[in-house]
Amino acid sequence: MLLGRTANGLYWMNRYIERAENMARLIDAGLRIALTRTQNASDEWNSVLLSAGAAGAFAEKHSDYNAENVADFLMRDMANPSSVLAAMETARNNARMVRTALTRETWESINEGWMSLKRMLAEPIDQRELPTVLDAIKRETAIIRGSFYGTMLRNEIFDFAQLGTYVERADNTARILDVKYYVLLPSISWVGSSLDNYQWESILRSVAAHRSYRWVYEADYRPTSIAEYLILNVRMPRSLTFSYRFIAEHLRFLADDYSARHPSHEIAERTYARLRGTQIGDILESGLHEFLADFITENNRLGEQVAQDFGFH
Repeated sequence: MLLGRTANGLYWMNRYIERAENMARLIDAGLRIALTRTQNASDEWNSVLLSAGAAGAFAEKHSDYNAENVADFLMRDMANPSSVLAAMETARNNARMVRTALTRETWESINEGWMSLKRMLAEPIDQRELPTVLDAIKRETAIIRGSFYGTMLRNEIFDFAQLGTYVERADNTARILDVKYYVLLPSISWVGSSLDNYQWESILRSVAAHRSYRWVYEADYRPTSIAEYLILNVRMPRSLTFSYRFIAEHLRFLADDYSARHPSHEIAERTYARLRGTQIGDILESGLHEFLADFITENNRLGEQVAQDFGFH
């Protein structure tokens, strides 16, 4: 049985690796959306900060909501614990703490990814270089994921790490969807316009779902279909349902390993059953914002309960 300290390190290692990648994808979406606006691009960057949960902290340091300031705050600012650089450093510190629980390839990919991004983000990034840098961040986190998947034994070490990945991923997808519906759309009159379609396409790109969405819906960019895809599709790897499918599965594996069930098992299974048993029309009718706000709250509660159930410290 793993020590709570080791389980905690594995869980948060993967949460912060996932957070670094999600932050890069969020900035990428902001860049794409801002390009469609001839004015008020600052609104788009504010919405990116809201989605990242960093609007208040940003406002304490900056007054101009532009690409340079927002990207710098979300990528390089070590005072922002969710910035790419801070997230990778926290992930690497957790990985070093649990190094004996990791394969050599996994540890080296995390350490080398951290060193590479530290060099790359040592100075402010020119806006023209942003797409290249964002691609590099996504590539480094993909290498870590590949090393982890390709070399780690599927035991409780793997389960705790995967719980961290999917709890973080579910939170990110829910936040992006919530902000798009209630902040990014300038007016109800824009719904269905070419601008609205481009914004939705950008949101799909931010969660690496642009091409796979086209396979399922044949490039019909309808807000209802996109919400359905990112919430309910059980095969889309960044959807809420996909994330909870694997959260529930890894918790079941831990229940088998430890011959014990905890409140976190009930929370995960209840959330997964709710997602599997609902239709997008029901969600939209009762209020998408309310649904997503409840989901984010419940997802946070699950993370806290996992920490309590397995003695994280």
